[in-house]
Amino acid sequence: MRRLLPLGEPAGVEHLVHELDFAERAAGGPFSRPYVMLNMVSTADGRATLGGRSGPIGGDADKALFLGLRTAVDGVMAGAGTVRAEHYRRLVRDERRRAIRRERGLTEEPLACIVSGRLALNAEIPLLADPGARVAILTTSQASLPQECRADIHYIRTVRDGLLDLPKAMAQLRAEHGIRTLLCEGGPHLNAQLLAEGLVDELFLSLSPVLAGGDLTSEALRILSGPELDPPLALELVSVTEHDSYLFLRYKILP
Repeated sequence: MRRLLPLGEPAGVEHLVHELDFAERAAGGPFSRPYVMLNMVSTADGRATLGGRSGPIGGDADKALFLGLRTAVDGVMAGAGTVRAEHYRRLVRDERRRAIRRERGLTEEPLACIVSGRLALNAEIPLLADPGARVAILTTSQASLPQECRADIHYIRTVRDGLLDLPKAMAQLRAEHGIRTLLCEGGPHLNAQLLAEGLVDELFLSLSPVLAGGDLTSEALRILSGPELDPPLALELVSVTEHDSYLFLRYKILP
């Protein structure tokens, strides 16, 4: 990958991810919650999904970065809709990447964190059916998943005004599960909720060199969905890399 900002020698994904040093950032401030990064992909005209999924938008380098970021964090979060649409499985299945995590002093796999207010999940999701998977579910529901869901499941139940209390749930992730660094992979509704609550520190945005067109619908979303952020959040561009006409943008979320 070519480094455009700051300028530097080309580097592979593993080297670039190693330089991010999320653990140092998480330890550097008075955090009572995890240090949170959003990782999203978008077409050049702003589409975050094609046919209801983000996968068709990404290229090889984007997928390598997607997997590489998972090797550097304590937890990976996604909303229930994303987990269903993308057929989530174990988060780190490749033995080489598991070894990289061990070398970094992390568990072999990050904790899978699913946000599901109504607990609309079942064993058709491969992640939940896998007895080797570790999962935390952030929910308002007092129910539990059926026995067919054989993963090691923990529940974080927090409610505020009848809705999920995300700040409290995030604090519990850090205090009770040791999640210092958390990578959020969407979807757009969850992204917007986290940003509105001031719970995001960085954005990784892969810009795909394609134009998709079409009207924005429930099947064709942007990286954020829901009410406008008021005021809009300001970003600071930290780095830009390029591969095969894909741009990989890293932003700091300004307070």
